[in-house]
Amino acid sequence: MKIFEKRKLWFGISGLIILVGLVFTLITGLNLGIDFTGGTIIQIDLGKTFTAQEIREITDGFDKEAAITYAGEERTQVQIKTKLDLSETERAEIFDQFKDKYGLDAGSLVSMQKVGPTIGDQLKKQAFISLAAAAVGMLLYITYRFEFKFGVAATAALLHDMLIMLAVYAVMQIPINTSFIAAVLTIVGYSINATIVVFDRIRENRGFMKKGTSLAELVNLSINQTIARSMNTSLTTLLTIGMIYILGVSAIKEFALPLIVGILSGTYSSVLIAGPLWAVWKGKEGPKAGRA
Repeated sequence: MKIFEKRKLWFGISGLIILVGLVFTLITGLNLGIDFTGGTIIQIDLGKTFTAQEIREITDGFDKEAAITYAGEERTQVQIKTKLDLSETERAEIFDQFKDKYGLDAGSLVSMQKVGPTIGDQLKKQAFISLAAAAVGMLLYITYRFEFKFGVAATAALLHDMLIMLAVYAVMQIPINTSFIAAVLTIVGYSINATIVVFDRIRENRGFMKKGTSLAELVNLSINQTIARSMNTSLTTLLTIGMIYILGVSAIKEFALPLIVGILSGTYSSVLIAGPLWAVWKGKEGPKAGRA
Protein backbone atom coordinates (compact mmCIF):
# COMPACT_ATOMS: atom_id res chain seq x y z
CA MET A 1 0.00 0.00 0.00
CA LYS A 2 1.26 3.45 -0.89
CA ILE A 3 0.46 5.12 2.41
CA PHE A 4 2.80 8.07 2.06
CA GLU A 5 1.59 9.09 -1.41
CA LYS A 6 -1.97 9.43 -0.05
CA ARG A 7 -0.92 11.43 3.01
CA LYS A 8 -2.99 14.47 2.01
CA LEU A 9 -6.10 12.29 2.05
CA TRP A 10 -5.31 10.91 5.53
CA PHE A 11 -4.45 14.36 6.88
CA GLY A 12 -7.56 15.80 5.24
CA ILE A 13 -9.93 13.25 6.80
CA SER A 14 -8.52 13.89 10.26
CA GLY A 15 -8.57 17.65 9.74
CA LEU A 16 -12.20 17.58 8.63
CA ILE A 17 -13.32 15.56 11.67
CA ILE A 18 -11.41 17.84 14.04
CA LEU A 19 -12.81 20.94 12.31
CA VAL A 20 -16.38 19.67 12.61
CA GLY A 21 -15.77 18.93 16.28
CA LEU A 22 -14.37 22.42 16.81
CA VAL A 23 -17.43 24.00 15.16
CA PHE A 24 -19.81 21.97 17.32
CA THR A 25 -17.76 22.83 20.41
CA LEU A 26 -18.01 26.56 19.64
CA ILE A 27 -21.73 26.37 18.86
CA THR A 28 -23.09 23.92 21.43
CA GLY A 29 -20.11 23.42 23.74
CA LEU A 30 -18.98 20.18 25.33
CA ASN A 31 -21.51 18.30 27.42
CA LEU A 32 -19.63 18.28 30.71
CA GLY A 33 -20.93 15.78 33.24
CA ILE A 34 -21.68 16.34 36.89
CA ASP A 35 -18.07 15.56 37.82
CA PHE A 36 -17.05 18.87 36.23
CA THR A 37 -20.14 21.08 36.51
CA GLY A 38 -21.33 20.12 39.98
CA GLY A 39 -24.85 19.00 40.88
CA THR A 40 -26.64 16.46 43.04
CA ILE A 41 -26.19 12.71 43.52
CA ILE A 42 -28.90 10.62 45.14
CA GLN A 43 -28.52 6.88 45.84
CA ILE A 44 -31.52 4.84 47.01
CA ASP A 45 -31.89 1.15 47.84
CA LEU A 46 -35.17 0.03 46.25
CA GLY A 47 -34.89 -3.50 47.64
CA LYS A 48 -35.58 -5.07 44.24
CA THR A 49 -34.42 -4.96 40.64
CA PHE A 50 -35.71 -2.21 38.41
CA THR A 51 -35.45 -0.71 34.93
CA ALA A 52 -34.17 2.74 34.03
CA GLN A 53 -37.56 3.57 32.53
CA GLU A 54 -39.24 3.03 35.90
CA ILE A 55 -36.86 5.47 37.52
CA ARG A 56 -37.31 8.06 34.79
CA GLU A 57 -41.03 8.15 35.48
CA ILE A 58 -39.99 10.02 38.63
CA THR A 59 -36.75 11.74 37.62
CA ASP A 60 -38.15 13.25 34.41
CA GLY A 61 -40.31 15.40 36.63
CA PHE A 62 -37.29 17.42 37.74
CA ASP A 63 -34.57 16.66 35.17
CA LYS A 64 -35.04 14.73 31.92
CA GLU A 65 -31.26 14.57 31.44
CA ALA A 66 -30.52 12.99 34.83
CA ALA A 67 -28.12 10.02 34.63
CA ILE A 68 -29.48 6.72 35.97
CA THR A 69 -27.07 3.97 37.01
CA TYR A 70 -27.30 0.71 38.92
CA ALA A 71 -25.49 0.28 42.24
CA GLY A 72 -25.15 -2.32 44.98
CA GLU A 73 -24.07 -5.95 44.76
CA GLU A 74 -27.55 -7.12 43.75
CA ARG A 75 -28.17 -4.11 41.49
CA THR A 76 -31.12 -3.12 43.67
CA GLN A 77 -29.79 0.38 44.32
CA VAL A 78 -30.28 3.29 41.94
CA GLN A 79 -27.89 6.21 41.66
CA ILE A 80 -29.29 9.41 40.20
CA LYS A 81 -26.95 12.14 39.00
CA THR A 82 -28.26 15.54 37.95
CA LYS A 83 -26.46 18.77 37.12
CA LEU A 84 -29.17 20.70 38.97
CA ASP A 85 -28.23 22.16 42.32
CA LEU A 86 -31.26 20.78 44.17
CA SER A 87 -32.23 22.26 47.51
CA GLU A 88 -32.74 20.10 50.59
CA THR A 89 -36.51 20.42 50.17
CA GLU A 90 -36.39 19.33 46.51
CA ARG A 91 -34.23 16.32 47.35
CA ALA A 92 -36.63 15.32 50.12
CA GLU A 93 -39.57 15.56 47.70
CA ILE A 94 -37.81 13.27 45.21
CA PHE A 95 -37.12 10.68 47.89
CA ASP A 96 -40.75 10.89 49.06
CA GLN A 97 -41.88 9.93 45.54
CA PHE A 98 -39.66 6.84 45.64
CA LYS A 99 -40.95 5.95 49.11
CA ASP A 100 -44.54 6.14 47.90
CA LYS A 101 -43.89 4.13 44.71
CA TYR A 102 -41.72 1.37 46.19
CA GLY A 103 -42.92 1.33 49.81
CA LEU A 104 -39.58 2.40 51.26
CA ASP A 105 -38.60 3.71 54.67
CA ALA A 106 -36.07 6.35 55.72
CA GLY A 107 -33.27 3.74 55.88
CA SER A 108 -33.56 3.13 52.13
CA LEU A 109 -31.82 6.43 51.43
CA VAL A 110 -28.20 5.34 51.00
CA SER A 111 -26.72 8.77 50.30
CA MET A 112 -27.69 12.22 49.14
CA GLN A 113 -24.93 14.69 48.35
CA LYS A 114 -24.16 17.82 46.42
CA VAL A 115 -21.08 18.12 44.18
CA GLY A 116 -19.73 21.64 44.00
CA PRO A 117 -18.25 23.18 40.82
CA THR A 118 -15.01 23.79 42.75
CA ILE A 119 -14.33 20.04 42.70
CA GLY A 120 -15.05 20.06 38.96
CA ASP A 121 -12.47 22.80 38.35
CA GLN A 122 -9.91 20.83 40.34
CA LEU A 123 -10.62 17.70 38.32
CA LYS A 124 -10.17 19.57 35.04
CA LYS A 125 -6.86 20.99 36.24
CA GLN A 126 -5.61 17.58 37.35
CA ALA A 127 -6.71 15.98 34.09
CA PHE A 128 -4.87 18.61 32.03
CA ILE A 129 -1.71 18.21 34.11
CA SER A 130 -1.87 14.40 33.76
CA LEU A 131 -2.22 14.56 29.97
CA ALA A 132 0.51 17.18 29.61
CA ALA A 133 2.90 15.20 31.81
CA ALA A 134 2.22 12.02 29.83
CA ALA A 135 2.82 13.79 26.50
CA VAL A 136 6.07 15.41 27.67
CA GLY A 137 7.33 12.16 29.16
CA MET A 138 6.66 10.25 25.94
CA LEU A 139 8.29 13.00 23.87
CA LEU A 140 11.45 12.77 25.97
CA TYR A 141 11.49 8.97 25.91
CA ILE A 142 11.03 8.67 22.13
CA THR A 143 13.60 11.42 21.55
CA TYR A 144 16.06 9.45 23.67
CA ARG A 145 15.30 6.11 21.99
CA PHE A 146 14.91 7.40 18.42
CA GLU A 147 15.26 11.07 17.52
CA PHE A 148 13.50 14.37 18.24
CA LYS A 149 11.43 14.33 15.03
CA PHE A 150 10.08 10.89 15.90
CA GLY A 151 9.09 12.22 19.31
CA VAL A 152 7.28 15.24 17.91
CA ALA A 153 5.46 13.13 15.30
CA ALA A 154 4.35 10.65 17.98
CA THR A 155 3.16 13.48 20.25
CA ALA A 156 1.26 15.03 17.32
CA ALA A 157 -0.44 11.66 16.75
CA LEU A 158 -1.49 11.58 20.42
CA LEU A 159 -2.90 15.09 20.12
CA HIS A 160 -4.74 13.93 17.01
CA ASP A 161 -6.35 11.07 18.95
CA MET A 162 -7.51 13.32 21.78
CA LEU A 163 -8.96 15.89 19.36
CA ILE A 164 -10.81 13.15 17.47
CA MET A 165 -12.31 11.86 20.73
CA LEU A 166 -13.38 15.37 21.73
CA ALA A 167 -14.89 15.92 18.27
CA VAL A 168 -17.00 12.76 18.55
CA TYR A 169 -18.18 13.77 22.02
CA ALA A 170 -18.94 17.32 20.88
CA VAL A 171 -20.97 16.22 17.85
CA MET A 172 -22.91 13.50 19.71
CA GLN A 173 -23.18 15.59 22.91
CA ILE A 174 -22.03 12.66 25.06
CA PRO A 175 -21.40 13.66 28.69
CA ILE A 176 -17.73 14.05 29.58
CA ASN A 177 -16.89 12.82 33.07
CA THR A 178 -14.02 11.27 35.01
CA SER A 179 -14.45 7.99 33.11
CA PHE A 180 -13.65 9.88 29.91
CA ILE A 181 -10.42 11.24 31.39
CA ALA A 182 -9.39 7.76 32.55
CA ALA A 183 -10.12 6.39 29.08
CA VAL A 184 -8.08 9.16 27.42
CA LEU A 185 -5.06 8.35 29.57
CA THR A 186 -5.48 4.67 28.70
CA ILE A 187 -5.64 5.44 24.98
CA VAL A 188 -2.53 7.63 25.20
CA GLY A 189 -0.55 4.59 26.32
CA TYR A 190 -2.22 2.28 23.79
CA SER A 191 -1.71 4.62 20.84
CA ILE A 192 1.93 5.46 21.60
CA ASN A 193 2.73 1.74 21.76
CA ALA A 194 1.36 1.16 18.25
CA THR A 195 3.21 4.23 16.96
CA ILE A 196 6.53 3.10 18.45
CA VAL A 197 6.16 -0.25 16.65
CA VAL A 198 6.00 1.60 13.31
CA PHE A 199 8.87 3.95 14.19
CA ASP A 200 11.03 1.08 15.37
CA ARG A 201 10.56 -0.68 12.05
CA ILE A 202 11.42 2.53 10.20
CA ARG A 203 14.64 2.78 12.20
CA GLU A 204 15.53 -0.84 11.46
CA ASN A 205 14.81 -0.54 7.75
CA ARG A 206 16.92 2.62 7.47
CA GLY A 207 19.95 0.49 8.31
CA PHE A 208 19.18 -2.22 5.77
CA MET A 209 17.83 -0.39 2.74
CA LYS A 210 20.08 0.64 -0.12
CA LYS A 211 21.50 4.11 -0.38
CA GLY A 212 19.22 6.41 -2.32
CA THR A 213 15.97 4.85 -1.08
CA SER A 214 13.39 7.60 -0.68
CA LEU A 215 11.63 8.39 2.58
CA ALA A 216 8.33 7.52 0.89
CA GLU A 217 9.57 4.02 0.09
CA LEU A 218 10.97 3.63 3.61
CA VAL A 219 7.71 4.68 5.28
CA ASN A 220 5.54 2.60 2.97
CA LEU A 221 7.63 -0.52 3.53
CA SER A 222 7.72 -0.08 7.30
CA ILE A 223 3.98 0.54 7.61
CA ASN A 224 3.12 -2.39 5.35
CA GLN A 225 5.33 -4.66 7.47
CA THR A 226 3.55 -3.64 10.69
CA ILE A 227 -0.01 -2.97 9.53
CA ALA A 228 -1.16 -6.55 10.05
CA ARG A 229 0.10 -6.48 13.64
CA SER A 230 -1.58 -3.11 14.30
CA MET A 231 -4.92 -4.17 12.80
CA ASN A 232 -5.01 -7.55 14.55
CA THR A 233 -4.21 -5.98 17.92
CA SER A 234 -6.86 -3.30 17.46
CA LEU A 235 -9.53 -5.73 16.28
CA THR A 236 -9.05 -8.10 19.20
CA THR A 237 -9.11 -5.19 21.64
CA LEU A 238 -12.20 -3.69 19.98
CA LEU A 239 -13.97 -7.05 20.17
CA THR A 240 -13.44 -7.20 23.92
CA ILE A 241 -14.31 -3.56 24.60
CA GLY A 242 -17.31 -3.81 22.27
CA MET A 243 -18.76 -6.71 24.22
CA ILE A 244 -18.22 -4.81 27.45
CA TYR A 245 -20.07 -1.85 25.97
CA ILE A 246 -22.96 -3.97 24.69
CA LEU A 247 -23.41 -6.09 27.81
CA GLY A 248 -22.16 -3.71 30.51
CA VAL A 249 -24.10 -1.39 32.78
CA SER A 250 -24.19 2.37 32.26
CA ALA A 251 -21.14 3.06 34.42
CA ILE A 252 -19.07 0.57 32.38
CA LYS A 253 -20.36 1.95 29.09
CA GLU A 254 -19.17 5.44 30.09
CA PHE A 255 -15.64 4.04 30.20
CA ALA A 256 -15.93 1.66 27.23
CA LEU A 257 -17.27 4.18 24.70
CA PRO A 258 -14.28 6.56 24.74
CA LEU A 259 -12.01 3.51 24.62
CA ILE A 260 -13.69 2.36 21.41
CA VAL A 261 -13.35 5.80 19.82
CA GLY A 262 -9.76 6.11 21.05
CA ILE A 263 -8.69 2.71 19.75
CA LEU A 264 -10.10 3.50 16.31
CA SER A 265 -8.46 6.93 16.15
CA GLY A 266 -5.23 5.58 17.70
CA THR A 267 -4.95 2.85 15.08
CA TYR A 268 -5.66 5.37 12.33
CA SER A 269 -3.00 7.81 13.55
CA SER A 270 -0.37 5.13 14.17
CA VAL A 271 -0.72 3.67 10.68
CA LEU A 272 -1.67 6.67 8.53
CA ILE A 273 -0.59 9.83 10.35
CA ALA A 274 2.58 9.39 12.45
CA GLY A 275 4.87 7.84 9.81
CA PRO A 276 3.95 10.16 6.91
CA LEU A 277 4.13 13.18 9.26
CA TRP A 278 7.68 12.25 10.25
CA ALA A 279 8.68 11.71 6.62
CA VAL A 280 7.27 15.09 5.54
CA TRP A 281 9.19 16.90 8.26
CA LYS A 282 12.34 14.85 7.68
CA GLY A 283 12.19 15.55 3.96
CA LYS A 284 12.33 19.31 4.56
CA GLU A 285 15.90 19.05 5.82
CA GLY A 286 17.12 18.99 2.26
CA PRO A 287 17.61 16.73 -0.77
CA LYS A 288 19.87 14.33 1.12
CA ALA A 289 17.36 13.99 3.95
CA GLY A 290 14.79 12.92 1.39
CA ARG A 291 16.77 9.72 1.01
CA ALA A 292 17.00 7.01 3.64
